Amino acid sequence: MTAIDEHGAYTILIVEDDTAVKSLIATTLKVQGYRGLEASTGTAALLEATTKNPDVIILDLGLPDADGIDLIREIRTWSRTPIIVVSARTDDADKVAALDAGADDYLTKPFSVEELLARLRVATRRLAAEGAADADGPVYENGSLRVDFAARTVTLNDEEVHLTPIEYKLLALLARNTGKVLTHNAILKEVWGNAFASDLPSLRVFMATLRKKIEPDPAHPDYIQTHVGIGYRMLRK
Repeated sequence: MTAIDEHGAYTILIVEDDTAVKSLIATTLKVQGYRGLEASTGTAALLEATTKNPDVIILDLGLPDADGIDLIREIRTWSRTPIIVVSARTDDADKVAALDAGADDYLTKPFSVEELLARLRVATRRLAAEGAADADGPVYENGSLRVDFAARTVTLNDEEVHLTPIEYKLLALLARNTGKVLTHNAILKEVWGNAFASDLPSLRVFMATLRKKIEPDPAHPDYIQTHVGIGYRMLRK
């Protein structure tokens, strides 16, 4: 993560070839105190990303010289910078493809500036949390939930929660990606490996049992949010 600039603002790279949309986003960010960078092509976006090291990237998928999903894959080979997709593509398949490629969030056009700012706040909170975790050691804290990665222990309201190995892997994966939507395929491959990448029913069963152990009301979860047809996200409390 880059250091916050001298004005205390996060640096946001806007990758958008529609001048009106780019101007709207840039003006909104400036009013909110963010520092903005702009690019209209995939080539320019990579140059800005590698030389300016932005804190967050807002990315349109339909660029004149590149597909945004390919650009996400390229960035993910060397950076964990949060990427928020803003696209006119509304099909679930496009959303899943972008998230599987490494995007952190997906917002469809037309969108409200309030929603964009809300997604951006999630991304910057994740940056702040990761920075705090790096400083404090291998312990994750989120509301009343605490995960000690070194000891592989979980506590809720200061009481130990006994998880199965799979439940712990799921929780640890979501915790390390707080604020980011993880697709079903990404979770299955990470937790079970490629051999079980199609076993979605098992994922749903384990997610249900995990929620029963950490959620005060599993029917209305505080921590693990479901994105129907796409995956799951750990919310920051």
